[in-house]
Amino acid sequence: MTTVTDTDTLAGLRDALGLLKDREQVAKRLLDSSAKHSFDPDKELDWDAPFEEGKWFWPPELVSLYGTPLWKRMSEEQRIELSRHEAAALCSLGIWFEIILMQLLCRHIYDKNPTSNHVRYALTEIEDECRHSKMFARFIQRSGCPEYPVSTVHQNLGRLFKTISTTPGSFTATLLGEEILDWMQRLTFPDERVQTLTRGVTRIHVVEEARHVRYAREELRRQMVTAPRWSREFTRLTSGEFARVFSVAFINPEVYTNVGLDKRQAMEQVRNSGHRRDVMQTGARKLTDFLDDIGVLRGAGRKLWQSSGLLA
Repeated sequence: MTTVTDTDTLAGLRDALGLLKDREQVAKRLLDSSAKHSFDPDKELDWDAPFEEGKWFWPPELVSLYGTPLWKRMSEEQRIELSRHEAAALCSLGIWFEIILMQLLCRHIYDKNPTSNHVRYALTEIEDECRHSKMFARFIQRSGCPEYPVSTVHQNLGRLFKTISTTPGSFTATLLGEEILDWMQRLTFPDERVQTLTRGVTRIHVVEEARHVRYAREELRRQMVTAPRWSREFTRLTSGEFARVFSVAFINPEVYTNVGLDKRQAMEQVRNSGHRRDVMQTGARKLTDFLDDIGVLRGAGRKLWQSSGLLA
């Protein structure tokens, strides 16, 4: 990963969003927030409570088949069952992504001052992500669904990405993995149609991920100003390709098989669903607007983002 210029030499630098914020001050505020608003899911959530009859495991509007011809033919029970499997599949995806993120954060701080607020917050975020991954794993187990690993191809692409990623590329991927799910979870935790356990899991994740998004956004702004030109160009390409991988991995086709649907037919209807396209682009809009502002969505990389379906 690239080494960032010392804070004192960055004073007065700006991007399209204004002056860059002091890295240490940002990290100090995030550390203070972490001290006040961090959760232990094992203690915060009632894992033994029975699921409520007739409630969804994911808001119906966010279920992949919502509004399709196939959805209209499904019974309410089958729709709810699909929401259960899709919630478990998203937890599996979250674990895969957060393990990648933790490795990227460890690489980022490897050669930095361990007494700095910036490094201390990175270690705090790694703690958060460990708890989140364990929380997601426990939810999968409690839901009665199988684990839904990403494909072998995506596993290997993830392994390659975390090996060759630049620092700005790492933080772009971090935001991609966090912000779309964050948008969905902000719709989920206040929704009384949804199971109490799902709402509790998403509430904890939203509160703690808000800090992670702030940390990644501020560091990515800094990197896009200070990184070498080749690194910025490489970031544009790799982030576009990771957007394509992420958008495909977001739906695990095996969920359809496990609720008695034809997998190929279901995937075809999802690909042709205007509602699903709008959901994914709306969920990504805050992120893509931000990335556009700071110069990530340019050139061939922008075309890759568009081909992912996350950018109109």
